[in-house]
Amino acid sequence: MQLPTTFEALVEEANGLKLYKKLITQLNKDLHYANVDLQFSDEVLPTSLKFLLQDTVFYLLQNKFTEYLNLLYIVDVSEVKVRALDNEDITTLSEQITFLILQREWQKVWYKAKFS
Repeated sequence: MQLPTTFEALVEEANGLKLYKKLITQLNKDLHYANVDLQFSDEVLPTSLKFLLQDTVFYLLQNKFTEYLNLLYIVDVSEVKVRALDNEDITTLSEQITFLILQREWQKVWYKAKFS
């Protein structure tokens, strides 16, 4: 599986395979397991999804670092990828982490659709 390299490509692929709603469902499930107080409707626009998730990641990074780490653990974001990010600017870092979360969630959804 070739992972999308941009948010736009990820959304395009999810919509093309008619898996966008499943992506939202998977994200909601993992947010719930990580005790993050954020849930998305199935009809959320991709831009809203990105910005709301990024705001939440930004907040967790600044104020609830343990919960942030728990979210990364629950979603199963690669520690190697997180460590490779440029962490000088927290806004940029939160945007990059958001994409890694969505990329990993997409990977889960794609594999379930492909092999179930």
